[in-house]
Amino acid sequence: MRLLSEKKRMSREKTKAADIPHELRKPVIVTDVLDLHGFFPEQVEEVVKEFLLNAVKLKFRHTRIIHGKGKSRLKYEVHKILSFSPYVESFKDCAPDSGGWGATCVVLKIRHSD
Repeated sequence: MRLLSEKKRMSREKTKAADIPHELRKPVIVTDVLDLHGFFPEQVEEVVKEFLLNAVKLKFRHTRIIHGKGKSRLKYEVHKILSFSPYVESFKDCAPDSGGWGATCVVLKIRHSD
């Protein structure tokens, strides 16, 4: 009986792995840069909050969020989220060699563990 349930579990795991597209099976490398090109404004809040949470977990002090130049609704959404984030110490437009006003440089709060 136990062997049968183990076989069923293994079969389910194989099925789940087969349902994941091949290109999504590769590990995701998390860096200190988030590029929002290709995202809709409605997606920005979830993506930025998750990015900030991962950045804090990875102990990044400085991050950069690329949202694009122009009349960027993405930039507006990013700045709104950063303004209320408990993880953010400060943020501003990046230097010209890092994206200028098409990117926002973020300084994260450092949390000291005792």
